[in-house]
Amino acid sequence: MADINTLKNGLIVTAFWEAKPGEVDALRGIIGKFLPQAQAEPGVLAFQIHQSLAEPTKFFFYEVFKDEAAFAEHGQSAHFKSLILDQAVPKLAKRERTQHRFV
Repeated sequence: MADINTLKNGLIVTAFWEAKPGEVDALRGIIGKFLPQAQAEPGVLAFQIHQSLAEPTKFFFYEVFKDEAAFAEHGQSAHFKSLILDQAVPKLAKRERTQHRFV
């Protein structure tokens, strides 16, 4: 994991997912395959996915990329296209993503 000073220069992306009814276990399986591949990308400084304890159908992604180019490369990766776009997104009732910078 990168130190805080390295992270401060990165592009932070957050994502919130809400699973369709009955799809939580399937999403957890997809996430389990996807996460180590995303974390190993050269432009990824930090990448964590969390599941809500109070509302298990909700997931929170916290991602830090070296820069906007690294984020663009992430979206073009084979594992993102296959696991996220093709498999996970159809199982979602809601998906939101936002980009941030440290202040």
